[in-house]
Amino acid sequence: MFTFKAVIHKYEKNAEKTGWSFIYIPIDVSEALEPGNKKGFRVKGALDNFPIEGVSLIPVGGGEFIMPINATMRKGTHKATGSTLTVRIEIDPKEYILNSDFILCLEDVPRAYAYFKSLTRSHQNYFSKWIDAAKTELTKSKRITQSIQALSMELGYSEMMRMNKGNKF
Repeated sequence: MFTFKAVIHKYEKNAEKTGWSFIYIPIDVSEALEPGNKKGFRVKGALDNFPIEGVSLIPVGGGEFIMPINATMRKGTHKATGSTLTVRIEIDPKEYILNSDFILCLEDVPRAYAYFKSLTRSHQNYFSKWIDAAKTELTKSKRITQSIQALSMELGYSEMMRMNKGNKF
């Protein structure tokens, strides 16, 4: 397990990552975890005392990686942009399993399913994890519907989220 300190940053304007909170992963840590790897991979461990698992490290070029820090992680650590975290991570060999209800519904809409299958696995995971994060069945159903509508329009996750904020669904 690797331990280091990291400051929470936020992308002000960066295409699909606009508004994301994240930390930089030191190159020596990412290289030790996955030598020579230039693609995203998953880790587990802790941010301060908040346990994490199945968290993706995303390549940003030049051998550097970031770890997105979502709202659950920020609440769990009680930290915001500019705060410092103690990060402990190691490879998480467990592969994320897509939400089965979402996939069943998606298979009934061939255009949406075809577009979904054309996306990279990490982009597919964005949709599924958003659905999994729903706290009620009603919210889960709404998110499945919104995802299928967006995929039918050949919109990616970030495009769908921007559209949802504009209440255009």
